[in-house]
Amino acid sequence: MSADSAIIVTEGLGKTFGSIEALSGIDLAVEPGTIVAPLGPNGAGKTTVVRILTTLLKPTTGKAWVAGFDVVTQAAQLRGVIGLAGQYAAVDEILTGMENLEMVGRLYGLRAGLARRRADEILELFDLTDAAHRMVKTYSGGMRRRLDLGGSLVGRPRVLFLDEPTTGLDLRARLGLWDFIDKLVDEGTTLLLTTQYLEEADHLADAIEVIDRGEIIASGTSQELKQLIGGDVLDFQVAVRSEVGAAAEAVKNIGTEAPTIDEESGRVRLPVANPVGVITEAVRSLDRQQIKLRDLAITRPTLDDVFLTLTGKEIEREDDTAQLGTSLTEGRRT
Repeated sequence: MSADSAIIVTEGLGKTFGSIEALSGIDLAVEPGTIVAPLGPNGAGKTTVVRILTTLLKPTTGKAWVAGFDVVTQAAQLRGVIGLAGQYAAVDEILTGMENLEMVGRLYGLRAGLARRRADEILELFDLTDAAHRMVKTYSGGMRRRLDLGGSLVGRPRVLFLDEPTTGLDLRARLGLWDFIDKLVDEGTTLLLTTQYLEEADHLADAIEVIDRGEIIASGTSQELKQLIGGDVLDFQVAVRSEVGAAAEAVKNIGTEAPTIDEESGRVRLPVANPVGVITEAVRSLDRQQIKLRDLAITRPTLDDVFLTLTGKEIEREDDTAQLGTSLTEGRRT
């Protein structure tokens, strides 16, 4: 895709804070009607990119355009066609939930009736209908977060920026937001999404940009990034943890690389070129050494594997990520 057809473009985007270089030469070109997910460890520069693209921060070097507007010289015009939900709720506590959303709609230029209809839709989406006419200062933290997300959606912006939008939301609210995002994108909205949930990026994103230390170190679809680190993996756990070293030695010749060992759990992971017959061969090799197993399987690389391989770090997440991953299998974007 050429930069001429992209709806978000950055060229050599850089940002320094004193002696700290937060961004170093970021180049992006995002196709209209798609979802791109910048991923990276804490402090990698993801939020700095979002703040620059939404006119909240000026770049030190480079250029950026969103929806055809220069983020520095045409900031006022740009703000009318984008939506933003940051990591923390920004709502007016002395207004009701309905009034907050209606106000945002009116600021987007919606007529009063349409602003109210959009507000009703958002309140229902985020399970806030019963609290629609309560002052926001009576809301819990989670309710405020949901209302803030609603504010970014009520204007149906051409380009939507969500900076870790589902942090603090329960599973039901997250899945509801994903459904709404799918609908927005189907209608032509472009979305830039940062998230701590790799399953979320895997499910939603058309393209992923891995950022580390202010630089893009890898780009592609989820599948393309997974292919960067290899194919199938033989993954098994020994019944007796002290035998994990012997187990790794027994199977090392059937892999494409040296096996990795987790002594604490007694688990061995071994990249393999062709999974056909590998399980049988591994079981026979381990049986000859009289090593018993708890489990054994062939697995495919995940975005967790990609992230760890490329950055050397694990992304920080909440405890219900596994449940999210299970729910995703029921309805992925195609």
